[in-house]
Amino acid sequence: MMDESTRKWLAEQARAFEKSGLAEQAPRLQESGIAEQIREADSLKHKVEELRDVADHARLAAQALTLSNELAKSAQLASEVAQVTDNLRQLEQLRVHNLGRSAALTEMKRTIQRLPVEVRPEVGGTTNRATRELEQVISARAEQITAEEREVQLREDTVDVTLPGMPFPKGHLHPSMRVMDDVVDFFVGLGYRLAEGPEVETDYYNFTALNIPPEHPARSEHDTFFLDEGLVLRTHTSPVQIRTMLAQEPPVYVVCPGRTYRRDSDPTHTPMFHQIEGLAVDRGLTLGHLKGTLAAMARHVFGEELKVRLRPGYFQFTEPSVEMDLSCFVCGGNDPNCKLCKGAGWLEMLGAGMVDPAVLEEVGYDPEEYTGFAFGMGPDRMAMVKYGIPDLRLFFEGDLRFLRQF
Repeated sequence: MMDESTRKWLAEQARAFEKSGLAEQAPRLQESGIAEQIREADSLKHKVEELRDVADHARLAAQALTLSNELAKSAQLASEVAQVTDNLRQLEQLRVHNLGRSAALTEMKRTIQRLPVEVRPEVGGTTNRATRELEQVISARAEQITAEEREVQLREDTVDVTLPGMPFPKGHLHPSMRVMDDVVDFFVGLGYRLAEGPEVETDYYNFTALNIPPEHPARSEHDTFFLDEGLVLRTHTSPVQIRTMLAQEPPVYVVCPGRTYRRDSDPTHTPMFHQIEGLAVDRGLTLGHLKGTLAAMARHVFGEELKVRLRPGYFQFTEPSVEMDLSCFVCGGNDPNCKLCKGAGWLEMLGAGMVDPAVLEEVGYDPEEYTGFAFGMGPDRMAMVKYGIPDLRLFFEGDLRFLRQF
């Protein structure tokens, strides 16, 4: 490689030739027509151009080496600056300044191809080393800053385990849901299966299949919400029983809880309320099985000392039909001023009966081979009785002052 003294000598020779004026004399010699002088002038002109090119290359090489040295210094300086960078944002600004598209190091890499061949390896190696040093320093500093910030966060987020715990409010089940879960758990314990169905039903499942054909007067008792295209909001969960029987062969033991809808609104009725219905279809089932099952359920929910009685009733889809009353578990029938039973001694609780043979035939069951019983109760009204609530509408108004009592 050309040393420094050689480069200086070449530069001085190039300047001397330029000052001699020979380059300017060549055109005049050509115009004079003296061939020999023209050839000599041309030769001198070429020598001047060659020396000028050498001087330019030498100057570029010197600049390249100087820039390489500066780059090495800048890499060292960047390393020192990186050590005192406070956060990742400042570190990113440092990276863009030294390694971005407009950085001096990047510009130097773009000009390497214009340098003399003999200096390209040294300049390229120096710029690459400077780039690697900067990247390594910045990467190491980024990891260090991240670790320091994590350590600070851990110290700040330290939990003092000696401090007393802060109370966290806990929710609880709605009183209606408590009664519903209690009833469903009882029947599941007897071997019944939980069944559910849609709340928007067809006229067939809600009425016709339950032995309530069109124009039957029993339909008016349901205060139905009618929708478009022959759909209704179900007025009871009995359609789930029909869907279950159509989907399987006997025996059938299901309990069907869910929301139902009727156009009622008073202290004991709301437009939306809950029902729990049950169905058992098997060989040899009698009204005695129905009474024993319901009595066991009532004692499970309200207490072992409870008494039950069945009264004749009417439901279009059961025959015979009954209504079940519970003995007043507040006064036992001995207080004429009892606020719960109003002195009657009995509380009306649910309706039930043996499944009408017409309903069994509708779902394809042979009423000569199978019998069944069905029952339906309102867990909302049962909760009113159990907790002494005078107005059913309190269950659905969402008043926390009321709900927090349970």
